[in-house]
This record gives sequence, structure tokens and C-alpha cells, in this order.
Amino acid sequence: MNKMICSVFVMLTTFSAQASDDLTNELALVESWLSAQRAYDHVPALSAAIVHDQDLIWSGSSGFADVASKRPASDDTIYGICSISKLFTSIAVMQLRDQGKVHLDDSVDDLLPWYDLNQTHEGSPDITLRSMLTHSSGLPRESDSPYWMGPDFPFPTREEIREKLQEQTTIYPAQRYYQYSNLGLTLVGEVVAEVSGQDYESYIDDHILAPLAMHDTATGFPTDDREPRIATGYGFAGKDSESPVMPRYNALGITPAAGFASTVLDLARFASWQFRLLSGDSDEVLKGNTLRELQRVQWLGFDWSDARGLGFGVYRVGDRTFTGHGGSCPGFNTRLYLDPVNQYAVVTMANRNRVDVDGYAATIFNILDAGGTVDADDRDSSSSALDLGDYVGSYDSRPWDGEEMVFRWKEGLAMLALPTMDPLENLVRLKHIEGDRFHTIRPDDEPGHEVAFRRDESGEVTHVIYHSIDLPRL
Repeated sequence: MNKMICSVFVMLTTFSAQASDDLTNELALVESWLSAQRAYDHVPALSAAIVHDQDLIWSGSSGFADVASKRPASDDTIYGICSISKLFTSIAVMQLRDQGKVHLDDSVDDLLPWYDLNQTHEGSPDITLRSMLTHSSGLPRESDSPYWMGPDFPFPTREEIREKLQEQTTIYPAQRYYQYSNLGLTLVGEVVAEVSGQDYESYIDDHILAPLAMHDTATGFPTDDREPRIATGYGFAGKDSESPVMPRYNALGITPAAGFASTVLDLARFASWQFRLLSGDSDEVLKGNTLRELQRVQWLGFDWSDARGLGFGVYRVGDRTFTGHGGSCPGFNTRLYLDPVNQYAVVTMANRNRVDVDGYAATIFNILDAGGTVDADDRDSSSSALDLGDYVGSYDSRPWDGEEMVFRWKEGLAMLALPTMDPLENLVRLKHIEGDRFHTIRPDDEPGHEVAFRRDESGEVTHVIYHSIDLPRL
């Protein structure tokens, strides 16, 4: 890591003592890799959390929640979570379903007396709660307002959304195609208000956020004593420019689809609640079987794509199947991946647009999967008397790479050239020879080239030497 990156990076870390006994090296790699990758990707701030069942096993934040004031990000920094908001809207309407107040196959025409969007496809089935929750309603993607356009991002009020409905038409027959629709989930939020007799925001607070003690999650950016913790949002830099500051938007009528704000710690709490329900250990807020219904595939495209639950996304990433949702709105990118089978969840939140938060989250899962029992071939008994911590750190490898990171792996050491979005594929294991000399281990487990470390007069490791290149420690 170069000196500029070091000067702006602060990682605030929380470990679960129980989890760290098993995943110490893996969690340390997550921290080191994520800290460097954020900096190389020029993301102002990044917060992340890892949950296993009821344990927060790691959380960390890096960079600046506000660049101009150099306010560091922390685990209670508040980010816009954008379309992750849809999960709360979906839970709310399913609570009402479980109370017998609505049915998934109720028509939106019957649920909302003022609904008057023009159905242009003769013979189309009704647009129902189910089809809106699965994005198969045939509704347009958005309300007819340019709210994704800067510099002002003029989100419509509820009244403006209603007025525009009569000018909008369906784009497909219902239940024919997948078409992601913020308008559809916005209308689901209107159903929550209409059926419950409460305004949407107070219903969410009373029936979901307060019972789950999600005190840093809100149906918009908070304006109370939490406000100083809100991250400034930044846009994508584009070619040869700095990331512009985004205005703090108010999603107004689109709030049920994209307006919420939260922290990684609150979304970690949200994930643990889901694992409790799925384990049958709780029926707080929602029934476990109802949550399964939300997370189970309810819509699948003919080419086995576009898998959707009820409001929840269902994602096939490598060999894993996740549920959850992602979010993108002015100045923020966020991702919540849950593995309901193995009860792991990862949250990643960035205060800049066009950040690969999905890739960060998936890589974290990959690193966790690489843990576990150490094979005999991975043991480096010759280094057992060494203090491997002497060598752990980053070494300046510019201009060819940003840095060479040396870290504990299995029962020895490994090296990794940064930046990389695939650390497991690119790491190189080291085996001790003698003194401060090691050699690399080839993929076929044969010895490779020598790697040596140099110390100063005080005994501190200051350089790593390989291929006759002498790299100073950062």
C-alpha cells in the first residue's frame, strides 16, 4: 500500500472471539484485502460486516464518510441502502397477509381505489400483489418522473405518483416477463398504508424496525441526533475526473422501493433475525414459514435467469445460492447477501456509485470458505519456532503492482499482489527454508523461487527480496 493510501485508511474492526478461534487468518485476510482494494478502487468509504447465525464475527470500516472534512467511516456510519428497502416493504405486506387482511393474488385495482394505470394488453391477467413482489406485473420500471437524473434527483411525492399513473401504461401483460419495477414495489408500500390504516413510515417503524431494535435504520435519512453519522454520497468519477459530491436525496413517494438508510451493524442484526426465524428459534415480527416464502424462488425466467422471491432477490453466485438484495441510488451502492442454509451473511456498503459491492461480498464468502481444517501438505513445521508476525505486512511493489501483501495463511505465510478482486486465486504460499529465507510453493506443491526478508539493526523486518528485487516495507 503506498503512503498516500496508508494516510487515508483507517480500519475499525470488530471480531467475535468465538469465531476468530476458527477463522483468524481468513478474517485477517478479509480485513487487509478489503482495506487495500477499497483504496485502489478509489471508493471514499466502505463498511462491511460478516454474520454467522447470531454472531457478528467481523465488521470493519475504512476511508472517509466525508472526504472534505476527512471524517472517517465507522461501523455506525449511515448509508443510503436504496433497493434493500424493498425487503422491509415485502415483510410489511406479508405481515398483513398473515393477518388475513390481504391475499397475494388480490388485484391492485381492488387494493388501491385510486389506481388507474392503463392496461394496454388485452387478456392480461390481473396485476396482483404477487406479480408486483416478483417484478412480473408488466408495470413500467419507474413512476413517470426523472428522479434518477442529477443534479437535483427530483423524487416525486405520493400525490405526484398517483397523478402520473393515469398517464402511464403497462409495458407487458402481467405474469409474462420479468421487469424490475420500482413503481411496483412503491405500490406495494401504498397497499401497506391503505390496508393497515397507518402511513407507510410509521407502520415500518412500529412493526419492523422498533421490534428488531434497528435503531439506526430509517425510512429516509434521519434528521435527528443521528444525522452527523450520515455518509456523504459521491458519484462515479468517469474519465479523468474526481468523484462528484451527490446531493442528499429524499426518495419521498418512492421510499418503499428505494428510500431507506441504515448501517452495516443494523443490517447484520437484520440478517441474524432472519436466521433465528429460519431455525425456528423465534416468531418475532414474522413467521418463519412466511420468511421462507419470501426467500424461495417464486419467479424464474424461461432461460433459468431472473430468479425472484417475494421482494427478495435469489442469486446464483458461483456454487452458492444467496438471497437478499442490492441497492444503487445517488451516491451509494450496497449489498446484502444471505446464505440461509449455512447461516452466513455479508453486508457491504459504499458511499460512491458504480462500486463492485457484489464482488466484495462474494469474495468475502470465498475467503471464509477457504478456512477450515489444515491439510498435512499445508503445514509448515519448519516455521513453527518463528514469529510469523514479524513478516506480516505490505511491501511497496510499484510501479508493477500497488503492493505485495504478506499474511498468515493456513499454518504458514502467503503473498499476494494487490490490487486484485480474486485474492484466493492469486495468493502464493510460502514455505520456510531457514532464518529469514522462504520459498514459494507452486500449484503442484513443488518448491518455487526464493523469497527472503531483510531486517534492520534493531531486528525489525524492513524489506522483502525476491527475483533480486528489494521491496521496502510500507
